[in-house]
Amino acid sequence: MIDESITPIWKKIVLPASATIQEALYVLDESGLRILLVVNPNGKFLGTISDGDIRRGFINGSSLSDLIESLVHREYLGVPPEVSRTQVLALMLDNGIQQIPIVDNEQNLIGLHLWDEVRKPARLSNKLFILAGGKGTRLAPLTDNCPKPMLPVGGKPILEHIVERARGEGIFNLVFSINYLGSVIEEYFGDGKRFGVDITYVKEHSPLGTAGGLSLLKEQVNEPLLVSNGDLITDIKYSEMLEFHTTHQSFITVATRSHEWQNPYGVVLTAGSDVVGYEEKPLSKSNINAGVYVLDPEALSLLQYNEHCDMPNLITKALSTGNRLYAYPMYENWLDVGSPVDLELANDRSERKG
Repeated sequence: MIDESITPIWKKIVLPASATIQEALYVLDESGLRILLVVNPNGKFLGTISDGDIRRGFINGSSLSDLIESLVHREYLGVPPEVSRTQVLALMLDNGIQQIPIVDNEQNLIGLHLWDEVRKPARLSNKLFILAGGKGTRLAPLTDNCPKPMLPVGGKPILEHIVERARGEGIFNLVFSINYLGSVIEEYFGDGKRFGVDITYVKEHSPLGTAGGLSLLKEQVNEPLLVSNGDLITDIKYSEMLEFHTTHQSFITVATRSHEWQNPYGVVLTAGSDVVGYEEKPLSKSNINAGVYVLDPEALSLLQYNEHCDMPNLITKALSTGNRLYAYPMYENWLDVGSPVDLELANDRSERKG
C-alpha cells in the first residue's frame, strides 16, 4: 500500500520530455523540491532530473531553449507501491538521496516518496498496552509511596519515556494497566492530552500478571496490539516491530535481546565418571525476553476474563494451539529497570545522552 505520507505535490513536478530547460527551471523554483519527474508522450515514467543535472547540462553547453529529454537520469532508483515506509527510509539513507519515485510494473508514475515526509512516522491506529501495575518490591523503599513505572529517570517518570517513544513512532492510542498506587499514575497522566496522546486505563483489583490485564480491555481489538512492560527504558522502534509482525503473519511476536554470560569457572565435560572434555570459562549466549510484544487480536481469546496469567503462560498456550510465533531481535538501547542498580544505570545513561 502507498504510505499516507506521500504528498500530492509530486503531480506538480511531472513534465513531458518535450519540455524546455527553461520550463524545468520554473517548475523547480516553484516546487522547491530540487527534482523533476519526466514522462514520455504515453505518460510512462522515463526518469528524473535534478537541479544538479541542469547545472551539468549548462556546463556541457545546453541552453534554456533545449529540451529536457537529453538531461533525464534514466537509471533512477524507484520503488513499487507496496514497499513500506521503513524500507524506503533505509533506501534513502543507504543511497544518500531524498526523493524516490513510486512506479508500478507498467512504468506508470503513481507517487513520490520525500525525505521530509517519509522520516515522519505515519500515524498508526494500533494501541500500545502498557503494564504499569507492578509493585517493584526490589526497588523498595523507593517504591513504598511511588509505583515503579513512575520512578524518575532523567528528571521524568519511566512511563513518560515510554509515552514519548510511542508518540515519536506514530502511536497515539495508549492503555495503562494499573494496580499498585495506580491513582498516582492516573493523576499524573490523566487522559494523555497534556502529552499529545490518548490514554485510557484498565484497573486490576488484584495483580493479574504480565498478561492477565489484557483480559480487561473494554474495546474490541481488531488489529495487532503492542504490549510493553512499564519499567523499560528503550529506543525500540515500535512501528518497525509492528511491520515485522504483520509481514510474518505472526500470532505473537516477542522482542528479544542477545545476552552473553561468561562462566567464571572452567567447565569439566563428563559422561558418567569419564572426563570427555574441558572448556575454560565458556561463553554462553541466549535470547532473552525484552518485555515488548505484538499480539494478534485472536491471541486475546486465550485469556480468561480477570484471571491471572503471565506472558510466558500465554506464549505456551499459543504454541500448544499450533500458532506461529516469531522473535523480533532488537539491537536498540534497552534497560529493564528492576533494581536500584538498574535505576542508577538508567539515570547515568540519561545524563550522558543529555
